Amino acid sequence: METTEILSIGREAIWTVIYVAGPVLLIALSVGLIIGVFQAATSIQEMTLSFIPKLAALVATLLIFGDYQLTLLSDMFITIFDMIPQVFSR
Repeated sequence: METTEILSIGREAIWTVIYVAGPVLLIALSVGLIIGVFQAATSIQEMTLSFIPKLAALVATLLIFGDYQLTLLSDMFITIFDMIPQVFSR
């Protein structure tokens, strides 16, 4: 396997991780920021106030984007597993 092929696989893996983790991380960041501003404005420092809405938002995000994320990951794994015979044939 050549260096360019290895770099291409690595680049594709990094983009796959970004596409899979991106929606979940962006939603968690947004909800955390909104709740943090609300807590700072009202001086309420309750831990469950930040945890429960974030958890609910993440579950909703996984329900919405889960199929897309699973498809991306399975396509990546299939691509890598299809390359295995090429590695051992050289």
